[in-house]
Amino acid sequence: MTYEGFNAFCKALPATTYVMQWGDSHVWKVGGKVFAIGGWEKTDKPAFSFKASELNFHFLTDQPGYRPAPYMAARGMKWIQQYNVSEPEDKELQYYLQESHKIVSKGLTKKMQKELGLNQDD
Repeated sequence: MTYEGFNAFCKALPATTYVMQWGDSHVWKVGGKVFAIGGWEKTDKPAFSFKASELNFHFLTDQPGYRPAPYMAARGMKWIQQYNVSEPEDKELQYYLQESHKIVSKGLTKKMQKELGLNQDD
């Protein structure tokens, strides 16, 4: 996935906002909380970080092209970074980005979730 595709996908998720920060990284938030980061890697290849469930964190840690996200995972957070992926895995990355959006949005207050129109069917 390119950064352009990453940004287009994240923009299409409900109630998201975008900011470029942390060394020109593409940072996506829901309710003011970060759920995805594009960049933050010192190579020319794209890298994408996202919050993961406990199960996905442990599964992805052992998969080629995935690792605990620098900075975030070192602080005990369950964040994964997809980097240096040899073949396109856009559908897989999109799934994990949607899951990250859901995890972060469910951590918002019920009031904020309602204001943003999130998780109302749960």
